[in-house]
Amino acid sequence: MANTGLQLLGFFISLVGVATTVAATFMVEWKKQAQGKTHRIYEGLWMSCSGNERTTCEIHESLLKLPTEVQATRAVMLFSLFLSAVALMVSTVGMKCTRFMDGMPENKATTAMIGGVMFMISGLLTIIITSWYVKMIVDTFHETHRLHSYEFGKAVFVSWAGGLLTMAGGTFLSCRRCCKSKSPESMSSNLLATTNPKSNYV
Repeated sequence: MANTGLQLLGFFISLVGVATTVAATFMVEWKKQAQGKTHRIYEGLWMSCSGNERTTCEIHESLLKLPTEVQATRAVMLFSLFLSAVALMVSTVGMKCTRFMDGMPENKATTAMIGGVMFMISGLLTIIITSWYVKMIVDTFHETHRLHSYEFGKAVFVSWAGGLLTMAGGTFLSCRRCCKSKSPESMSSNLLATTNPKSNYV
């Protein structure tokens, strides 16, 4: 029962991490720039926004005109979300609380572990690409004039949090001890051993 609880905990942590990663992917404030005291410019992976009190947004229409860090981050984040979606389906099949593969406990445990590993890879990809994006923004900030350069925004922190949560949930799911189930044969042999103790005495 405890193992089932750990699996459920890992699954829901991963689910929260994936939802956080989705939110970060579509957030506008991946990088920001201040022009004057009130005018702000925000750049996301899919659109850019600017304005004072009232903000107007425009969707990025041309992929080739985007900076390298935006193109790479967009691609890796989408791949990470796709991998998380597959991990959700795989781990659902392998969890003890589901009715799939009940007759094959070893295969069911292996399936849950594979889903957890996929979650860990997805979270690691998110953390790596977000860190690289931040490094590119910081390098550009130091190379150009600070009044005309961007700073990284709130979306990178949300993305880091999503990656960490996804990895943490995947760690619980990929724990072999948490996933492994006793086979019916071993359970019956243990029951016979306890009910029929040795009776040969010297």
